[in-house]
Amino acid sequence: MTRRFAIMKRMTIFVELTAVLIVAAVFAVIMRLFKQPLVVGYILAGILAGPYFLNILQSHEAFEVFSKVGIAILLFIVGVHLSPEVIKEVGKVSLIAGTGQVLFTSAIGYAIARALGFATTPSIYIAIALTFSSTIIILKLLSDRGDLHKLYGKISIGFLLIQDIIATLILVVVSAISASAGEGVAGTLLLLMGKLLVVCFALYLLVRFVLPRFGNFFASSQELLFLSTLAWGLSIATVFYLIGFSIEIGALLAGVLMSIAPFAYEMSSRLKPLRDFFLVLFFVFLGSQMVIESIGALMVPAIILSLFVLIGNPLIVFILMTLLGYRKRPSFFAGLTVAQISEFSLILAGLGLSVGHINQEVVSIITLVGLFTIAGSTYFILYAHKIYPYLENYLRFFDWRSKKKTEKRRKDKAAEVVIFGHGRMGSEIARGVKRLEKELLVVDFNPKEVANLNQQGIKNRYGDMEDVEFLAELGLDEANIVISTIPSKEANLLLLRYVKELDKKIFVVLVADTLAQAKHLYEKGADYVLIPHAISAKYGRHIVRQFHKDSSELSALKEKHIKNIEARLEKAIN
Repeated sequence: MTRRFAIMKRMTIFVELTAVLIVAAVFAVIMRLFKQPLVVGYILAGILAGPYFLNILQSHEAFEVFSKVGIAILLFIVGVHLSPEVIKEVGKVSLIAGTGQVLFTSAIGYAIARALGFATTPSIYIAIALTFSSTIIILKLLSDRGDLHKLYGKISIGFLLIQDIIATLILVVVSAISASAGEGVAGTLLLLMGKLLVVCFALYLLVRFVLPRFGNFFASSQELLFLSTLAWGLSIATVFYLIGFSIEIGALLAGVLMSIAPFAYEMSSRLKPLRDFFLVLFFVFLGSQMVIESIGALMVPAIILSLFVLIGNPLIVFILMTLLGYRKRPSFFAGLTVAQISEFSLILAGLGLSVGHINQEVVSIITLVGLFTIAGSTYFILYAHKIYPYLENYLRFFDWRSKKKTEKRRKDKAAEVVIFGHGRMGSEIARGVKRLEKELLVVDFNPKEVANLNQQGIKNRYGDMEDVEFLAELGLDEANIVISTIPSKEANLLLLRYVKELDKKIFVVLVADTLAQAKHLYEKGADYVLIPHAISAKYGRHIVRQFHKDSSELSALKEKHIKNIEARLEKAIN
């Protein structure tokens, strides 16, 4: 009888899980239609599946375990991508502005929470929750827009990395406070930090010297790679839990340590489908825990805090970036990316609830702020290009630092050839121009490329070609030829329109992804449009045919191709 009861109980969980997934799928479809992040639909599905409506989610312990697994996998993958090289690439602006945003947001958020009547500890949790932006949502939106490699996109990624590091430290502190049980927090924190250093050092030695020996063996089978990666992340999370930390911090550090190992990205990619599944259950479970009966009382503080995140956070970042000398446009676009709270905020709220620092009402308020800000910021980012023109005049007040730099740079000697983008194509064209002994200026927003240009002694500028005010600094009216190697239709149209308004005689060379884009650019006045994919395919077919003939002919073909490009450039310049 007992065995039969146990089987029935397990089947009940199976039925609940199926019903919850159906509800979540329905809400996901609705969110997709409204161009909203699916996480909003998952939380709403949890509210509907919770005790106030359908009441189909009753196996709370099972769903809480599912949620923990989802959080652990999420933080493990985040840790894998916390590479010091990425932080170094985005430069000091991400560190200064990212840290400054966290400090100012938390200070103002704390003041607002206290003014709304919350006690000290809940106010601290609310303030911290307001500071972090969603890594997953922002990366997804920037990727959808094709803006990951733009100036504001790189700076935004830097913000997210800095926030993730700060969030990690906060999780350590919360773990120390919960472990101390009110007795000697400082001593407990020191003890935990000592344990952390010992365990991290041991794990580093394991990752650095032991795991590489088995890397090829694990990678020989996709199933083995998946299983070993999952075992690594969850086992390290368990170890940290056993020594007094939360599983969240353990999973995150497991990912950070794995980031230096071979096949790290392949390992994390294998876990993403599993992460997505368990995270659905986490957000559904979070929604089911919301206190709906007092929703009226919670709505006012949730709206006030949401407005601060939606308006205050972008304004803080905007001001910090303009103080660092950046112009209105990239500062505005980067600011919009912090106009929501993140998964870290919700994880922190859940952790605070589990250790008894805050009650369910505070968690519900933070969850509501998450719903409002994630939904609002999505529209902000998707329609940023349409919003900016309406606010541009009001933002001029903050642009005084970049104006001073503009006046100084306008005195620089104008270039005959200006190239936007110093990637593979841009660097090859730059070499050709140097051989022609023409005054050259290369524009790029990748700090590595700028450093490379400085080493080569090539005149360069760090900036975004979609910023009209930045274009005004470059003295393009003195150029003979302007070349863009950036395959962005909108950016190329903006550059083309700006240059042709200065002087229609300036020869403009652009890059397009498709024949249709090339045709459109020609219709708008482009003098020459390169289609790399089409050229590469045609040239590749030619090389294959030549390969079966004579290697000397192949070498001659290469020389001829390079000379043709240089001849076209020389003709355009002269």
